[in-house]
Formats: sequence, structure tokens, C-alpha cells
Amino acid sequence: MKPCRTNALRNLAATATATAASQPSKPNQNVQNLVDARIIKTGFDPNTCRSNFVVDNLIRRGQLSEARKLFDEMPNQNTVSTNMLISGYVKSGNLATARELFNSMVDRTAVSWTILIGGYSQKNQFREAFKLFVDMRTDGGSDPDYVTFATLLSGCSEPDTANELIQVHADIIKFGYNSILIICNSLVDSYCKIRCLDLARRVFKEMPQKDSVSFNALITGFAKEGLNEEAIKLFVEMQHLGFKPSDFTFAAALSAGVGLADIALGRQVHAFVVKTNFVENVFVANALLDLYSKHDCVVEARKLFGEMPEVDGVSYNVMITCYAWNEQYKESLKLFRELQFTRFDRSQFPFSTLLSVVANKLDLQIGRQIHTQTIVTTAISEVKVANSLVDMYAKCGRFEEAKEIFANLSHISTVPWTAMISAYVQKGNLEEALNLFIEMCRANISADQATFASILRASAELASLSLGKQLHSFVIRSGFMSNVFSGSALLDMYAKSGSLKDAIQTFKEMPERNIVSWNALISACAQNGDAQATLKSFEDMVQSGYRPDSVSLLSVLSACSHCGLIEEGLQYFNSMTQKYKLRPKKEHYASMVDILCRSGCFDEAEKLMAQMPFEPDEIMWSSVINSCRIHKNLEFAKKAADQLFKMEKLRDAAPYVAMSNIYAVAGQWESVSQVKKAMRERGVRKVTAYSWVELKSKVHVFTANDELHPQTNEIRRKIENLMQEMKKEGYKPDTSCALHDEDEEIKVESLKYHSERLAIAFALINTPEGSPILVMKNLRACTDCHAAIKLISKITGREITVRDSSRFHHFKDGFCSCRDFW
Repeated sequence: MKPCRTNALRNLAATATATAASQPSKPNQNVQNLVDARIIKTGFDPNTCRSNFVVDNLIRRGQLSEARKLFDEMPNQNTVSTNMLISGYVKSGNLATARELFNSMVDRTAVSWTILIGGYSQKNQFREAFKLFVDMRTDGGSDPDYVTFATLLSGCSEPDTANELIQVHADIIKFGYNSILIICNSLVDSYCKIRCLDLARRVFKEMPQKDSVSFNALITGFAKEGLNEEAIKLFVEMQHLGFKPSDFTFAAALSAGVGLADIALGRQVHAFVVKTNFVENVFVANALLDLYSKHDCVVEARKLFGEMPEVDGVSYNVMITCYAWNEQYKESLKLFRELQFTRFDRSQFPFSTLLSVVANKLDLQIGRQIHTQTIVTTAISEVKVANSLVDMYAKCGRFEEAKEIFANLSHISTVPWTAMISAYVQKGNLEEALNLFIEMCRANISADQATFASILRASAELASLSLGKQLHSFVIRSGFMSNVFSGSALLDMYAKSGSLKDAIQTFKEMPERNIVSWNALISACAQNGDAQATLKSFEDMVQSGYRPDSVSLLSVLSACSHCGLIEEGLQYFNSMTQKYKLRPKKEHYASMVDILCRSGCFDEAEKLMAQMPFEPDEIMWSSVINSCRIHKNLEFAKKAADQLFKMEKLRDAAPYVAMSNIYAVAGQWESVSQVKKAMRERGVRKVTAYSWVELKSKVHVFTANDELHPQTNEIRRKIENLMQEMKKEGYKPDTSCALHDEDEEIKVESLKYHSERLAIAFALINTPEGSPILVMKNLRACTDCHAAIKLISKITGREITVRDSSRFHHFKDGFCSCRDFW
């Protein structure tokens, strides 16, 4: 052998010996095994070494085809050459060619196996990587080293691979690598990813040494599985042991803070982030933004976003979503326009959130612009974005466009079906919603809790108890009865169908409850005019450990308004800021104004409206006018009407009608004519009042003075008989409710045939004696009908429930549940 080659071999052996000394080794392992046998066989061929060097350079420059051409031309290829080329194919994503080349190898080393295993791991094909590992073990030519195990574990992330991971873990112990830090960290991370936290915790506990990576893996695992308290405890322990946190540490800790709904903890972590100079890290700053946004801390989120030295697409997405969640739609769209002028990946824009904003604003023009951008960026190919487009077009009333997109999605999942059903319900197209639900069932698309929530809402709006009970059976058969959202929707359906008893029973039978189900119960009691039950349910919820939200308080204030509980209403309103740290929204102020005005406290109501952080809206002024009608406060009603009729977007006829009624009661018929003239000029039409009653799964609808029903003659005879009995009980018609300048006798006659009385008379004729009656009305019942129905309930011995646009009235034995305060 020539001296130069002998020296070269001696140097190579020395290098191998040094490498072996720095790495874990097996007992009795021969250092000479690290020397490539082919190099010795070929007598250390310089041409092969030179070709390998060139192949490596070509691969590094991305010239894979040139590298392959040179490789194929090499007279003496060795393992090093083949491994380099396999690695090049793996890095380029061409696993098929890499596998083909690997299969052609006569003799493989641990490096060969590890490179290909890594390729499958990087592609998240753990099962293929594991099969290759098993082949490596049975092949017998090469034993896995610690790099092989670390590479294999890097791809383990699917929960259904637990058995394979445990087998790998067993081999790690067998080969003596279970004390190596990188292997232990990979095991902890893998067990966390497949949701085997007990095993992850055990490996972590038994590790002979740990570093920041070890803690990060387990903290992240805890946070992802909702074990937020354990995540925070481990985070604190990490600091006590002196390990320095990384960006991943802070991200996991902040995620746990979100899960615990603990903003105070989040602020403490924020302070720590600032102290350790991680606040400039965009990854950590985004986690902080997410924390503040999910706690509705818009001010803090906006301040942090403005101070971030570096932002990315995620930062914008979080802030846009934060504004959207807090109904600050203008700011959300403004920030999106700013995002469009950045260089961030347009396909990652928060299109779903923006389409939700547009759907809430009913801004079709902006919606179409966003639709165009989803096409240009190909984001429309994402199911979530396409679903949001269906939802946006449907909510904007553009059902043809919605159906066009829906047609391409309907076979994929439940979501687009639910979006269409929900939109139909929101637009009042209840029959279309029910038909689509039936079509969905026939197409074998499984309904989920959101679907049931929407379709149960349709049933509630129709007040069809028989339909609601059929849907109840459907929910049970579908296995969603234990879902809190489905249960809450059922509760709401029964409440709006006038069956408070069934609503309460549904609540009692719920295996699991949350704030949504408690709010549904509180709302049910409030809708049915039972203030005491409302307040008791609220206090029971607090005693059960649930913190009230703005929805809970709104229902309580509504109950106080309906029953004239001024002191209680003020107490709960003040508790929002003082006790529960909630910022009252416009709806809460509107309820307080309603409470004060209904009770005749107009001065106090006016002061409250002046102190509000926003201008009174249409709902508030309409409420004032309605109370002025009850208390005959003509002056304040005029003031409210002036404010209302100045509003550009006022299209609801209710305040015009209420004002017309006030003038009519006062005998100011000229003013009545002026109001009607104003309605005509603005294109506002009075909604026709109608009532309906369900009998044997068929809905019978009546309008005032209706003569179209097949049983009209019987119904009118029944009303005449009832009038005779009512007069004996002292009934005197309140002709102030007949809002036309006509003779007194004509006014009395018109009151007799209001739609709710026709519906009640029909039900009395067609239902067994003593059975309860439920009548629904689209508008508010007049005071004369209210007085008449009280007497009818006494005369007939029937319990009569009337749901008008304000609430439920339960009439029994001559009394109403509202105690005439309405």
C-alpha cells in the first residue's frame, strides 16, 4: 500500500476514534466499524472521493438532476455517494425516488436508514417511517443509533400511533439511549403530541437531566390538553430551577392563561416577558395579543400591537379577529385595509373572520370584494373560507349566490348546510329552513349541535310545540342530548313555545351545564314574565360557581323591566361594573331606560340617557314612546319622536304606529294624519297584525276581522257568546285601543275581532274542555285584548298563554302573569 494512502487511512481511523469517544457507544463496539469498508476495498480511490465532493456541492446548490447524472456516471459509487443523493431527494420532497434509490442499495448503513426515516417523519408519515424502522431492525445489517431514534420520533404526532411509539420507546431502553437528553426530550414531546400525558409526565420525571426544551415540551402538552394549572405550575418550577424560558415557554404559558381565563396571570407573564427582553419577539408578542383579545381587552391589545417593533400576518389576524369579536367592525375592516398593503402572505389573510364581520354588517359590497380576493389568492379552496362565503351571502339575503357556492360544498360537511339553515332562520324564512333540514337528513349529512341550535330556533319562532318535540326526539337519537349547546337550544325552544315547565325539566335533565345553559334558563324565566324565578335562577348560577356575563345580566334586567322591579333593576345594573367588572352595553342601558320609563320615572330615564357613553338608538327611543303611551306622557313622547324621525335609517313602523296611537288616544287626529303622512313619505309601512294557533300539527293564522277561515261563522258566534258572559263579569271595552276617528259603536265592534281573540275562539271550539291554549302574535297585544283574555280565562276555566312581541302572558282564573305591568 502506498504511503500516502496508508497515512490517509491512519488519519481517517484517528478521526473515527475521536468521533466514537464523543458519542454514545455500544459495549465491545469496534472503532474500525466506523470506517467505510468500501473505502478500504477500493483502496481509497481519489476519483470516488472527488466525485462525492462534486455531487455534494451540486446537491447543496439545488442542482439535483446534475448530481444524479454525475452519480450515475461514477465508476465506483460507495455508500457515502448514495446517502448524499438520497438525502438530496428527501430534502427536495421526492420521497419516491429516494426510496427507489434506497431499495437499490446492496449494503446500507444506519445513516442510510436514518435519512429515509427522516424523510417520512418530515412528511408526517409516521407509520411509513415506523415500518422502515422495523425493516431496519429485522434486516440485521445496521443497528439504530440515537440519531435514528430522534429522527423517527420527530414525526410522531398522531394519537392512533401510541402502540408504535411504545415499541420505539422499548427499543430505546434496549439500546441504552434512554438517558440521552435529546432522546428523552423527543419522547416527552411525542407522548404529548399523541395525548399520552401520563407517559410524558413519567418520562419527564425519570430523566436524569433536563433542560429548557424538556420543560417546554411538557408545558406545551399540558396547555394543549387544557391542563392549564399543571402547565403554570411547571412554568413556575422551571423558573425556580433556574432554566431560562424561550419563546416557546412563554407561548405555552400564555396559552394556559387563556385556558384559565385568568387575565391577571396573563399580565404577570407579560411583565416577565418584558423583564426577559422577549417582548420584541414577534412569536411571543402574538401570544400576548391572543391572550388580550380572548379576554376582550381591546385597549391593551391595541396598545401592544402599536408598540410591537415587528409584526407579521399573525399579528394582524389576531387584532382583526379581536375587533370583530368585540363588534368593532369598523376598526376590523380598517386594519384589514392596512394589512392589504403589507407583503405578508395574502392567502393567509383572515378571510373567514372578515366575511363574518361583513355578514354582521350586512355589507354586500365589501363582501363581494373579499370574495374576489379569496379567488385571486386561492383561499376560496379552503372549506372554512367557502363556508364563510355561504354564510355571508345568505345573511345578506343573497340566497342565489349562497346556493351557488353551497352546491360545491354541500357534499363535504355539515357546516355549509348549517350556515344556510341558520341564514334562513335569521331572515325569518322558517319554512325554507325546515325544508333544507329535511333535505340534509335525506342526503345523510349528519347534523351537529349548531344545526340543531338553528333548527330548534326555527321551531321556537314558529312556537310549534309538536315540531319542537319531534326535534327533541331527533336530538336524542343523534346522540347530542348530552351536549350543552343542544340542551340549551331545546330549553330555549320550550320556553319560546310557552312551555316553561318543559324548559325547566330539560335544564334539570342536562348531564352537563355551562354558562350558556344557565343563561338559557334565566332567559326562559324572564321571557315568561316570572321575575322571581329569573332572579332565583341567576343567584343559583352564581352559587354554582359560574361568573355572570353580559347575557345573564341582560335577561335579569329584562325581567325587572317587565315586572316593574326598579330597585332590583338598579342594583343589578350597578353590579355589572362594581361587582362583576362588566362594561354595560347599549342593550343594558336600553333595559334600564325601559325599567325607568315603564315605571313612569321619565326624569331619571332622561338623565341616564344623557350620561350614556353613546347616543340613544332607535330601540331606546321606541321604548320611551311605548312607555309614554302607557303613562300618557305626550310631551316626552314628542321629544322621543323628534329624535327618532330624524334618523336616516329608521325603517321600522313600530315607533310611528306608537306615536300615532298616542295622538289618537289624546284625540289629536290631525297629528295622527301627519304621522301617517311621514310614514308614506319615508316608505314605511305598518306591519299587519296576525295571530296563529297550532292544532293537530297544523298552523291556523288569523288577522283582524278575518273572514277567510272555513270556521268563520262558528268563531264569530263563539266571540258573541263570550262577549255576553264578559259583560256579566263587568267588562267594558277600552275604545282608546280602536285607533280610528269613528263612532264609538264601530270602535267596540272592531275590538271584538282582533286577531288574538279570533285565534282563541277557534282554539276553544276545536280543543277539549279544560285543555290549555297557546296563541302567538307578531305584534304587541292591546290593553283591551289583555283585559278581555283575562276574563275569557276565568269564564272558560282555561289556561291561555299569549306570546306577543314583548313577552309571554299566562292567563289563568282571570289573572295574568304580568300582573298588568306591561
